[in-house]
Amino acid sequence: MERVDGMPQEARQNPKLEGVASAERVLALLTAFRRGDDALELAELARRTGLVKSTIMRLCISLEKFRLIERLEDGRYRLGVETARIGSVYQQSFAMEERVMPVLERLTAASEETASFYIRRGNQRLCLFRVDSPHPLRMNVRPGDMRPMDGSAIAQVLANPGGSDRSGGRRHELPLFTSGATDPHVAALAMPVFGTEQRLVGALAISGPSSRLTADQARRLGPVLQEAAERLSSELGAGFDR
Repeated sequence: MERVDGMPQEARQNPKLEGVASAERVLALLTAFRRGDDALELAELARRTGLVKSTIMRLCISLEKFRLIERLEDGRYRLGVETARIGSVYQQSFAMEERVMPVLERLTAASEETASFYIRRGNQRLCLFRVDSPHPLRMNVRPGDMRPMDGSAIAQVLANPGGSDRSGGRRHELPLFTSGATDPHVAALAMPVFGTEQRLVGALAISGPSSRLTADQARRLGPVLQEAAERLSSELGAGFDR
């Protein structure tokens, strides 16, 4: 057997081969999740990946540390919040940025408030794109930040883009305005954005201090935000025939 630096060549290669195999198992596990999945049983992950359950459990322990996988109380697994952050980095380099950012810039210019674009990730909402208000007083939220699905206009629009309340009864008027829902000093005006097949893509929003973004100001900005959201939806493949 050929020796290199006093060590058998085969022995030097094995760690590299094992490292590649480990990486492939991790990637197989992460890519086992498909569109529409919420959380998966261990048995389903084993079926989709071809890995034994004990291997999956060991991999998930490591992935949990990096917030790539989350284990629920009932033992099922779902993708963690770090995958959303990575996805946002990808989205920022994707064509959507070219369509969304000019819209946000126009909204900020028209309102002098912060304009942002959010998407939903499970029980949280992710700020994907944002253009800050020119005023020094504004919320400190950056692209890639996760926020709860709370009572704010942005969260409500992401949860109920058709305008119905959470009980399925009364419909709220769009664009939706809330003040003090998350913070007593913060107000937001939000409108859903749709893509092909009328699927919700995200929420377009104007937000700012409640002292500036008042109900009267929201009524003035409502048509501006609605027109921007409908135009962006059209560019993303939606039709407004409903």
